[in-house]
Formats: sequence, C-alpha cells, structure tokens
Amino acid sequence: VQLVESGGELVQPGGSLRLSCAASGFTFSNFDMRWYRQAPGKERELVAFISSSGYTTYYANFMKGRCTISRDNAKSTVYLQMNSLKPEDTAVYSCNARTTFDDYWGQGTQVTVSS
Repeated sequence: VQLVESGGELVQPGGSLRLSCAASGFTFSNFDMRWYRQAPGKERELVAFISSSGYTTYYANFMKGRCTISRDNAKSTVYLQMNSLKPEDTAVYSCNARTTFDDYWGQGTQVTVSS
C-alpha cells in the first residue's frame, strides 16, 4: 500500500497550488479520501474530504471557497487545488485513505507560503 503526495512547494501569498496523491496497492475507488495538514507546533487538522464515489465533499472552514478536492478513480489519484494561499496555510499536507476497516497515510508534501 502506498500513498505518494506531490505538488508542494514554496509559493507567494495569493498564489495557487495543486497537490496530488497517487495511490497504489489497494482498491482506491472503495476508499473515502481526506487531505490533512500539520503546521510546526500545531495539531494535525482536516482540510478536505471526498467520498469514494466523489459525490460528497467537505471543506474545513478555513479553506472554504479557496480549495477544491477531486479524485480520478481511473488514475487512483486524489487532488487538492488550493487558491488564494496565505502564510498560515504553510504546513505539511498529507492524504489519507479510509474505510471502516483500513486507514492509510502518505508521507506528506511541504507547502510553504511566503514572500
């Protein structure tokens, strides 16, 4: 089982990034997917959720209107498009695959928002 995130980088305030999380080793289409983030010295927090079918999404209040979660089950990949980025969005972003019985995590990708 692998979840490999990519797309994190240094970006200026107001900029955009699209994170990707490529899954392998399990039936991706059966799993709900989540993006979490953790900033230094802070607890991990949920950023966005998408159901296994892709029909249901959820966004944390701090990201509403600024990001979109999507998935391509044919490519076993989940995406997080983030816009209007702020310095406080700086964190390691990780994807999570979950069912009732299984819970998988990626290693994370660093997003730094700074001028």
